[in-house]
Amino acid sequence: MSSWRMSRTFPGSPIAIAEARRFITTLLGSRPGIEDAELIVSELATNAVRHSASGRFGGCFTVAVQADRDRIWLGVLDQGGPRAPHPLPPQEDEEGGRGLALVAAMAVSWGVTGDEQGRIVWAALDLAPQQTATR
Repeated sequence: MSSWRMSRTFPGSPIAIAEARRFITTLLGSRPGIEDAELIVSELATNAVRHSASGRFGGCFTVAVQADRDRIWLGVLDQGGPRAPHPLPPQEDEEGGRGLALVAAMAVSWGVTGDEQGRIVWAALDLAPQQTATR
């Protein structure tokens, strides 16, 4: 399988997070690790909508994917905000705040580039290569 890249911009609303997940599942089809990729994009898109200017009226976020035979790179570009994204320690009594810790645990690597004007939060997954059917 050759390498490819794709991106799509979504409105900065909670409803668009489900659309971002569908975007990933449609692109990746039945590749191994699709569930992890879907969850990572969901977490990153949720953070963009909740914690950046992307969630304001008229805001947006972009999901970018780069895939090759055994690795996938996922990134969410937001419109920036006053605080840099970082994983929070687990809290027993709180439901939120663990998304980046989950992403960090699932990904081979992850990071943040940019500043308060706009950031890309990204994660890379190693995937088992798809099996080629033989006759």
